[in-house]
Amino acid sequence: MRLVGGAEMRAIDREAIDAFGIPALTLMERAGRALAEAVKPLLGPRGRAVAVCGAGNNGGDGYVAARLLRADGIEARVVALVPLARLGGDARSVREAAERAGVKVADGDGLEAGRGDVVLDALLGTGLDRAPEGAFADAIARIATARAAGASVVAADVPSGLSADTGKPLGACVRADRTVTFGFLKRGLVLYPGPFWAGEVTVADIGIPHEAARRVPVACELVTETEVRRLVPARDPEMHKGEAGRVLLLAGSSGKTGAAHLALLGALRGGAGLVTLAARPETLPLALAGRPEAMSLPLPGEGPLRREDLPALADVAARATAIVAGPGMGFDGDTAELLRLLVQKAKVPVVLDADALSAFAGAAGALRTLGVPLVVTPHPKEMARLCGTTLEVVQEDRIAFAAERAQAWNAAVVLKGARTVVADPSGPPGVIPTGNAGMATGGTGDVLAGLTGALLAGGIAPGAAARVAAWVHGRAGDLAARRLGQRGLLASDLGDALGEVWAEWGR
Repeated sequence: MRLVGGAEMRAIDREAIDAFGIPALTLMERAGRALAEAVKPLLGPRGRAVAVCGAGNNGGDGYVAARLLRADGIEARVVALVPLARLGGDARSVREAAERAGVKVADGDGLEAGRGDVVLDALLGTGLDRAPEGAFADAIARIATARAAGASVVAADVPSGLSADTGKPLGACVRADRTVTFGFLKRGLVLYPGPFWAGEVTVADIGIPHEAARRVPVACELVTETEVRRLVPARDPEMHKGEAGRVLLLAGSSGKTGAAHLALLGALRGGAGLVTLAARPETLPLALAGRPEAMSLPLPGEGPLRREDLPALADVAARATAIVAGPGMGFDGDTAELLRLLVQKAKVPVVLDADALSAFAGAAGALRTLGVPLVVTPHPKEMARLCGTTLEVVQEDRIAFAAERAQAWNAAVVLKGARTVVADPSGPPGVIPTGNAGMATGGTGDVLAGLTGALLAGGIAPGAAARVAAWVHGRAGDLAARRLGQRGLLASDLGDALGEVWAEWGR
């Protein structure tokens, strides 16, 4: 499903208007009608609708909605932040039409609403790139007061004050109970904290031709179940364990044996036929506890894995169809060199997570030179450390940052967090809608790393494996939270829940 930002949506609108001859006023009328229909169910028995309108298309949508509500016998009025004399084009036309239809318009005043009423936020649209000021900031504050008094709030396209691109408030911001967005879902309504401000989101079809949208390159997608389900084939009835994929897992160290255990869980529940854990001897008993399905490779010595471990790893790596490195593994100055030599020798797809990524901190450019299909799965702090930047820079625009790194490293990037972003150099990045706050607990990322490795080992390409793993991992978390609650969710609960996802899919 396509996700658009403000500039992308304006480009699509221009194509519809200029190339396909759809009048802008027609699009505005359709948007206003969608708003009016969203307002009606929220009105109390004697409820009134108050449209708070700015200039431009967003304000015009509000004027149209007020006129249509009035035509349906609903008391509807407008608080106008921009006087008629300063309106131009279609916005002026629809305001005049609303007034002719009997809609009362008050310039700047009269925003009083309470229980049973609906306030329609048509102040600012998707083009906002700075904090609302002056009368607009005051109007947003008055909308908040009306909501506190019991009125419902419906936002046109995006809540005023919210970035359509990042989902972050740019300053004062409307908190809506419902947002009706036009044509396509906006990124800012999906990326947190956008959903908090937007409330229930519906996408209104306003008749933009498909060909008009196709003329504007897709910059981002919402990853759907339909898409990822297609990427996971049903098993051949004659498949044997070798054909199901062989995962070599480098994970675990003193004090971090649980990370290895959970990565094993992800790989096994992900469908790998054979999983081998390579670690120091003292790590293996605890890491393997309760996992009789896994095999192990004791690596003599102590401390983080180093170049001297390459001969012991090379034979198992030669038989693997994917390598997962990093969960709880530990690292020192020699670990990155070991990983580089190992993956270049094995020539199989690789997942780098946690400590394996930290081993490349300050030398992230080396990831591009590995020369194998690669998936990296950092959380934001790991990404910042890897790239030598700050957490704030990574989080400022998660989609853009992940996409840039995917191109730079020629790798699939899974930037974890609330609304995980998956980027791949071969196509637009995707936002994962599954998952919940209960997954903010130690070990869930280790499960994801193992799951991703199992999908790679089974022959799914890196970009596709990353999307499937992130979506399924989140869905498993949602199923587990449904049973146990978010507060009670443990990373190990994801194991059975992964099986439930495959069962839902018949896989």
